[in-house]
Amino acid sequence: MLTKEEKSKIIKSNQTTTSDTGSPEVQVALITNRINSLAEHFEMHKKDHHSRTGLMKMVGRRKRLLEYLKNQDPKRYESLIKKLKLRK
Repeated sequence: MLTKEEKSKIIKSNQTTTSDTGSPEVQVALITNRINSLAEHFEMHKKDHHSRTGLMKMVGRRKRLLEYLKNQDPKRYESLIKKLKLRK
Protein backbone atom coordinates (compact mmCIF):
# COMPACT_ATOMS: atom_id res chain seq x y z
CA MET A 1 0.00 0.00 0.00
CA LEU A 2 1.21 3.50 -0.82
CA THR A 3 1.85 6.04 1.88
CA LYS A 4 0.82 9.64 1.31
CA GLU A 5 4.45 10.67 0.89
CA GLU A 6 5.12 8.01 -1.76
CA LYS A 7 1.94 8.89 -3.62
CA SER A 8 2.71 12.62 -3.63
CA LYS A 9 6.25 11.87 -4.83
CA ILE A 10 4.89 9.84 -7.77
CA ILE A 11 2.37 12.56 -8.59
CA LYS A 12 5.00 15.33 -8.50
CA SER A 13 7.37 13.40 -10.75
CA ASN A 14 4.66 12.87 -13.41
CA GLN A 15 2.65 16.13 -13.27
CA THR A 16 2.14 18.24 -16.38
CA THR A 17 1.24 21.34 -14.33
CA THR A 18 1.67 22.23 -10.66
CA SER A 19 -1.88 21.29 -9.65
CA ASP A 20 -2.20 18.24 -11.91
CA THR A 21 -3.34 15.03 -10.21
CA GLY A 22 -5.58 13.43 -12.82
CA SER A 23 -3.70 13.48 -16.11
CA PRO A 24 -3.16 10.15 -17.85
CA GLU A 25 0.55 10.28 -16.99
CA VAL A 26 -0.15 10.52 -13.26
CA GLN A 27 -2.82 7.83 -13.38
CA VAL A 28 -0.60 5.42 -15.31
CA ALA A 29 2.32 6.03 -12.92
CA LEU A 30 0.15 5.30 -9.86
CA ILE A 31 -1.35 2.18 -11.41
CA THR A 32 2.11 0.97 -12.45
CA ASN A 33 3.35 1.35 -8.89
CA ARG A 34 0.40 -0.69 -7.58
CA ILE A 35 0.94 -3.36 -10.25
CA ASN A 36 4.61 -3.67 -9.31
CA SER A 37 3.80 -4.03 -5.62
CA LEU A 38 1.22 -6.73 -6.40
CA ALA A 39 3.77 -8.59 -8.51
CA GLU A 40 5.97 -8.83 -5.41
CA HIS A 41 2.96 -10.05 -3.43
CA PHE A 42 2.37 -12.88 -5.91
CA GLU A 43 5.91 -14.18 -5.52
CA MET A 44 4.99 -15.22 -1.98
CA HIS A 45 1.28 -15.92 -2.43
CA LYS A 46 0.99 -17.88 -5.64
CA LYS A 47 -2.58 -19.08 -5.03
CA ASP A 48 -4.13 -15.68 -4.29
CA HIS A 49 -6.48 -15.70 -7.27
CA HIS A 50 -8.80 -13.04 -5.89
CA SER A 51 -6.02 -10.44 -5.88
CA ARG A 52 -4.86 -11.65 -9.29
CA THR A 53 -8.28 -10.70 -10.67
CA GLY A 54 -7.79 -7.18 -9.34
CA LEU A 55 -4.33 -7.10 -10.89
CA MET A 56 -5.75 -8.00 -14.30
CA LYS A 57 -8.30 -5.18 -13.99
CA MET A 58 -5.53 -2.72 -13.18
CA VAL A 59 -3.46 -3.91 -16.15
CA GLY A 60 -6.48 -3.41 -18.43
CA ARG A 61 -7.13 0.06 -17.08
CA ARG A 62 -3.48 1.04 -17.58
CA LYS A 63 -3.62 -0.33 -21.12
CA ARG A 64 -6.70 1.77 -21.92
CA LEU A 65 -5.12 4.92 -20.46
CA LEU A 66 -1.94 4.34 -22.47
CA GLU A 67 -3.97 3.80 -25.65
CA TYR A 68 -5.84 7.06 -25.02
CA LEU A 69 -2.58 8.93 -24.46
CA LYS A 70 -1.05 7.39 -27.59
CA ASN A 71 -3.99 8.60 -29.69
CA GLN A 72 -4.07 12.10 -28.16
CA ASP A 73 -0.36 12.92 -27.97
CA PRO A 74 2.22 10.36 -29.17
CA LYS A 75 5.18 12.38 -27.82
CA ARG A 76 3.81 12.35 -24.27
CA TYR A 77 3.09 8.63 -24.67
CA GLU A 78 6.65 7.85 -25.75
CA SER A 79 8.19 9.90 -22.94
CA LEU A 80 5.97 8.19 -20.34
CA ILE A 81 6.85 4.72 -21.65
CA LYS A 82 10.56 5.52 -21.40
CA LYS A 83 10.21 7.10 -17.96
CA LEU A 84 8.29 4.16 -16.47
CA LYS A 85 10.25 1.54 -18.46
CA LEU A 86 7.09 -0.25 -19.58
CA ARG A 87 8.13 -1.51 -23.02
CA LYS A 88 11.26 -3.50 -23.69
